[in-house]
Amino acid sequence: MTDASIRTDMVAACKKLEADGLNRGASGNISVRDGTHMLITPTAVAYDVIAPGMMARTRLDDPDGGWEGPNAPSSEWRFHRDILRARADINAVVHTHAPWCTVLAVARRPIPAIHYMIAAFGGPVIRVADYARYGTQDLSDNIIAAMQGRNGCLMANHGMVVGGPDLTRALWLAGELEALAHQYFHALTIGGGHVLTDAQIEETALGFQSYGVRAGGSA
Repeated sequence: MTDASIRTDMVAACKKLEADGLNRGASGNISVRDGTHMLITPTAVAYDVIAPGMMARTRLDDPDGGWEGPNAPSSEWRFHRDILRARADINAVVHTHAPWCTVLAVARRPIPAIHYMIAAFGGPVIRVADYARYGTQDLSDNIIAAMQGRNGCLMANHGMVVGGPDLTRALWLAGELEALAHQYFHALTIGGGHVLTDAQIEETALGFQSYGVRAGGSA
């Protein structure tokens, strides 16, 4: 993909997150790998006014987060950079303060395998990354640990983050994680739910090797 097409897709993704109720205002952020660089949404710009030219461009190997563009990158650039550096299988990262995910993150409650869709995240539990102040290296380190072997996690007293091989898949995972959080919260209100076994999730994961939306395709 060209730089221009990535920027256009990022704007569309921001609008979708807003329309789907997964983000409000300027609280979330999106990044996409572009070779040795990443493009990331700018800091303090609401999604209803964001434009392609506002995306910041930064080298993945720059320890200081140096950037190109008219707008500074999101304050969360560290964990976006670190996820992309640590995970060759991830090319797009989506972070939001999605309501139901944030409720569970505030409660610091991991999501167990209450629905088979959790297999899309690489294992039988969605972990909660330990709390650290936004924008810090400590937060990034905590997220990398919580996402070990996973495609997403909750962030204690903060929100959620997911990563996928492309932006289409990452957006899909963001929606699925919010759905799991919604389902688990309500299951807890009626006494909990039956948790699927690790073997059942592994069986489902095999089927998921060819399932789920991707760029240019559908479920």
